[in-house]
Amino acid sequence: MSAVTQEQVLAALRQVQDPDRKTDIVTLGMISGLAVREGHVGFTLEVDPERGPKLEPLRKAAERAVERIPGVLSVTAVMTAEAKRGAQRAAPHVHGQAQAGHGGGKALVPGVKTIVAVASGKGGVGKSTVAANLALAFAANGLRVGLLDADIYGPSMPRMLGISGRPSSRDGRVLEPMENYGIKAMSMGFLVPEDTPMIWRGPMVMSAIQQMLRDVAWGELDVLVVDLPPGTGDAQLTMAQQVPLSGAVIVSTPQDIALLDARKGLNMFRKVDVPVLGIVENMSYFLCPHCGERSEIFSHGGARREAEKLGTDFLGEIPLDIAIRETSDAGRPIVIAEPEGAHAKLFRAIAERLWAKLAGGTRKAAPRIVIQ
Repeated sequence: MSAVTQEQVLAALRQVQDPDRKTDIVTLGMISGLAVREGHVGFTLEVDPERGPKLEPLRKAAERAVERIPGVLSVTAVMTAEAKRGAQRAAPHVHGQAQAGHGGGKALVPGVKTIVAVASGKGGVGKSTVAANLALAFAANGLRVGLLDADIYGPSMPRMLGISGRPSSRDGRVLEPMENYGIKAMSMGFLVPEDTPMIWRGPMVMSAIQQMLRDVAWGELDVLVVDLPPGTGDAQLTMAQQVPLSGAVIVSTPQDIALLDARKGLNMFRKVDVPVLGIVENMSYFLCPHCGERSEIFSHGGARREAEKLGTDFLGEIPLDIAIRETSDAGRPIVIAEPEGAHAKLFRAIAERLWAKLAGGTRKAAPRIVIQ
């Protein structure tokens, strides 16, 4: 079977008419960001802000038209409402649960009360380990929790959560999340073999993240923890611009070079009006298990000082400990493996502090992005 082309997709979309203007959506210039990769198609449907809420059937019709093309495996159409030139851009309109607050947008994930992104400015700081233990700590504190592994290029949650196999689907469209240790999870690692490289450009990464949010039956959750890839690229911008994030947690190690990158990540979220809930200092110090001597391998206290300098909360210190590494590699993170241990209590304290901030009004609706 021949590969699906952009020309085929555009031809299919020309069969879809705007109900008010009686012209096809391609001729009207409503299609942008079209990406076609190995049978997976993603595009944006741009509409007027005042018409956005009533054009959900048009978005669905566009998806159905493309789905009929032989060889198409998946379709993601995201509807955005673009304000007039010089004005603010309205929050992206995607189908889902209504969200309170300014903007009047829609949440991408129906039933999910809060979405917390765990991010880092650079790799190698233990962000995924923190994200997994933080999600499990929320659950240990009595909340309904989901964990989305948004690191498309290097998904690690299947191994960390001890989950194998592929997700099922009741209707052939919406996936059932995988579950273990009382939390729901979704990752690209469930969909492709562990050693398969994901050689995708930015639009396909964004499409995959949107689908794992929108086309997964997450159900009713108090909090969805999203493990972002390191840096400030496509995945982070997709989450910040198209998802009503309740806030972001920055993970850093104490040394200056890591804090420099952490500062970039924090400033990115602030630029797109996503609240930064605080900074976690991972690998903060090392306690020798034999002699008890403390060694500050990566320095110490840098994240606390950086948090004070940047005017955000310091959430806590996580030590460099072989038990945290071994339990994560074994698929039983420390919060599960040693629930009454000191490390688990640290994660639960951070989770408790975060939930107090989220429940106390830190939540915001989908961010507004000012076009200057």
